[in-house]
Amino acid sequence: MPPRMRCLTGSIPKNPPSRRLLAPRSRRVQFFTPDMLETVHEIAIYIHRFHNLDLFQQGWYQIKISARWEDGSLESCGTPSRVIQYEAPNIVSDDIFAVWRIDDADHSFFTHPFKIKYARQDVPLSIMVSFNFATGKYERPASSAAILKFELMYAPMFENGNEIQASIEMFPTAVHEFRIPPKALHGLHSYCPVHFDAFHAVLVDLSVHIVFLKSGTSIQEKVSSTSLMVENIADEYYGSNQILGQGWSPKAIEIVKSLFVSREILMEEIRNLSKAIGQKIDDLHNADLNLGKFEFIGSSLRTDLSTANTGISGSSMGVGHLAGMLQNILEKSNGTVNFENDVMLYSLSKEELLDVYFTMGNQLSFLWNTFLNFHRINRIAILEHLHGVWAMDRKAEWSIWMVHSKIEVPHRYLKSGADDSSHHNALGKVVGVRKSNDEPAQGATTRAELHRRSIAQMKINSHSIQDMYIFGDPSHVPVVLVEQHVIDLPNNSSLHSPDPNDAAIPTGLGKNVVPKFSLGPKRNCRVLRAVVFVHGFQGHHLDLRLVRNQWLLIDPGAECLMSEANEEKTTGDFREMGRRLALEVVAFLRKKMDKLSRYGGCKVTKLSFVGHSIGNIIIRSALTESVMGPFLKHLYTYMSISGPHLGYWYSSNSLFNSGLWLLKKLKGAQCINQLTSTDDPDLQNTFFYKLCKICSDDNII
Repeated sequence: MPPRMRCLTGSIPKNPPSRRLLAPRSRRVQFFTPDMLETVHEIAIYIHRFHNLDLFQQGWYQIKISARWEDGSLESCGTPSRVIQYEAPNIVSDDIFAVWRIDDADHSFFTHPFKIKYARQDVPLSIMVSFNFATGKYERPASSAAILKFELMYAPMFENGNEIQASIEMFPTAVHEFRIPPKALHGLHSYCPVHFDAFHAVLVDLSVHIVFLKSGTSIQEKVSSTSLMVENIADEYYGSNQILGQGWSPKAIEIVKSLFVSREILMEEIRNLSKAIGQKIDDLHNADLNLGKFEFIGSSLRTDLSTANTGISGSSMGVGHLAGMLQNILEKSNGTVNFENDVMLYSLSKEELLDVYFTMGNQLSFLWNTFLNFHRINRIAILEHLHGVWAMDRKAEWSIWMVHSKIEVPHRYLKSGADDSSHHNALGKVVGVRKSNDEPAQGATTRAELHRRSIAQMKINSHSIQDMYIFGDPSHVPVVLVEQHVIDLPNNSSLHSPDPNDAAIPTGLGKNVVPKFSLGPKRNCRVLRAVVFVHGFQGHHLDLRLVRNQWLLIDPGAECLMSEANEEKTTGDFREMGRRLALEVVAFLRKKMDKLSRYGGCKVTKLSFVGHSIGNIIIRSALTESVMGPFLKHLYTYMSISGPHLGYWYSSNSLFNSGLWLLKKLKGAQCINQLTSTDDPDLQNTFFYKLCKICSDDNII
């Protein structure tokens, strides 16, 4: 009777069938050696907030993020591996709940949609997304750069309501890309602002954190399902007596060295962040981060690190310095493996090398998870610290496109106050020591072109995130020529014989003049940074809108005043225009100070001016008003854009001279008479002469 029928009839055999034992050969565990060691580059992007500076259109926006290899021959791309929402997003309406999403088609990440209604609007995002770049089979650590692409998506609002419909597809309006060089893929922690373009002026505060991790191993054959499972994968390889394959040894050594460098960078950065923000990491106190019996290998590699970093103290060592040491450990200048530093690793057996791989990989995973937990608790403080480091690094990086020079002004051209008869003829003629046949514009163009050629031969720093607006085509980046005019006095040896080396060094380059960056509420800062923008002749108060947006990218907490006091009133007397501007500025400052007084008062006030064309003369006139007296000690920065500070004494352009004549005769513009110093027959009674005697920029720093 079949067994199934016996169960139905209740017939149960008296003796159960005997269990057949497996043959001794089938009980043996099958061990397979790894053909390669799999690793992964993880790029974690923390998006803190979206700050609308000056978007032209209201509507729904969201940010799309994708990552890819720069080398187009590599088919793989960055895949979102984890998403951490630190704070719940705000509910934008009763019918829709904002959520982030991942597009499996192109492996991109979308933040939740948010509604923009007004300028200077803050949208907190507080989300971290990680992209994984697998190194691929039979490949060494990444030799190609990675590209991070940020897209600003937009959808209009409906007239019958503010709700966004699921059927409405958002389309991209602006793109901002960043390049991560191959060496930076071993470890990097940096602030990275995203601002798209001039027509979509926003500021996305985010930070990028990169680590090189162990992901697993690969073998040629699959283990039979009848074989027993072993929990500890390392024990598989240690218990095997088989000889490992010979093809992957150089690659394995390079992977182990890369893991060690990533481990050292991550440990150093965790220590620096903990010290910078004053927070201890308890998880690291009892952690055993030694390499055990292979500690001598770590000591050898650390010696290479310290040798490459001679002259740099440990306290000042940052991620950029550590990343720079990779050249002595990972590769030579020609890209080949440096075998001189590999003696210790090549002396190991392949089983021992595998042990080092797992030990470093496990420690890296522990350190990375510790950092993520530390970042979750102190994300704002970490972002503020990274912003300060970023500001100083960019100051040095952007100086590549700045050419500093000194021009000696002979003392014989300086006229005393008593020699007024010849002062009229000397004004505006001598700006430096130049030959009579020198053309300033042509000379500047030639110098800029020569400097661009030298930039093309430079090896740009490959250890930090590179903004593709600049590094996409460095030859098209504008070159800024900075001239420092030095008075040549016979009795002053320091000015008479300037150091030629000082010409290439900007004044105060080593000083931290970057404004304090804060992501907290403005009431906690107690620092009023006011910036006044003044338009030019027959201008509009929004003429300097783009300049304001660029200013806010550097200092998002600045309070901006777009002056409207002289709009459609720029043909009158400069004294009256200056008085109106002074009253407008004083009212603006008092309003802001009264607002800060609710939270303990204003601790520091910094007043800056930006003027265009005759707006600069209006600013200088306003500074002479008595109502501005209490605020002169707070003057901070003055930016002049095409300002006629010496008036219009002479111009070889007949069309320009004809326009001035028409404005004086037909329009009766008093300001034109003052600009040409024809407002009074006596030069000493002209507006510009008195302005130069009264107004001083001693309080501007």
